[in-house]
Amino acid sequence: MQKPTPHALDALIQALRVLPGVGAKSASRMAFHLMQHERVAAVQLARALEHACENVKHCATCHTLTETDMCALCTNPERDRTQLCVVETPADQAAIERTSGFKGLYFVLMGKLSPLDGIGPHDLGFAKLSERCNDPPLQEVILATNFTGEGEATAHVIAEMLKKRGLRVTRLARGVPAGSELEYVDLGTIAHALADRH
Repeated sequence: MQKPTPHALDALIQALRVLPGVGAKSASRMAFHLMQHERVAAVQLARALEHACENVKHCATCHTLTETDMCALCTNPERDRTQLCVVETPADQAAIERTSGFKGLYFVLMGKLSPLDGIGPHDLGFAKLSERCNDPPLQEVILATNFTGEGEATAHVIAEMLKKRGLRVTRLARGVPAGSELEYVDLGTIAHALADRH
C-alpha cells in the first residue's frame, strides 16, 4: 500500500523534527501548513537557513555565533574587559544583553556538561576558556550557567578550574521572582533565596 504523504513532504517533516520541542505531530502540522498556505514564506525560510549555514560561524574570542571572525561585542572598545560572563548558549548571552545590566565580555560554552550524553569539558572548550582567563585586564568571571543539575555541575567544574588564578569567580544570584507571593514559590527557590540573602 502506497503512503498518502509524498516523499518530499516526509523529508520536510523529518527535517523539522530536529527543532527543540517539535515532535512528529508538530512537525507534520508545520509542514502541511507551509505547503498549503505559506509557499513563498517556505522558500524564504529555506533560503535564510541556507544563507545562515554558509555564513554564520563561531567568534574566535568568545565562541558565540557571528558572521565575522570576531563578534561585535568582542571588538567593542567600550566593553568592560575586567569582567567575563560564562553562559551556556548564544540565547543565554542575548537574554543577559537585553537586560542592559552587564557591560563586560562573554564566553559561550555552546552547551553544558552532560556525561550521560558524552559531553565533557573538552567538548565545551574549557581549554579555550582557561586560556581566555589569562587576559591581564580580567578580574572577575561570572558563571551564568542555568540552574539545572548539568548547569550547576558545569559552574562547579569551571570554578574549580579557575580557583588558583587569583580571579574573583562569582555565580548568578537566584531567589524569589519580583512580584511573586511566597506561598506560590517553589521550596527550592525559597531555600536558595534565604541562603543567598543580602
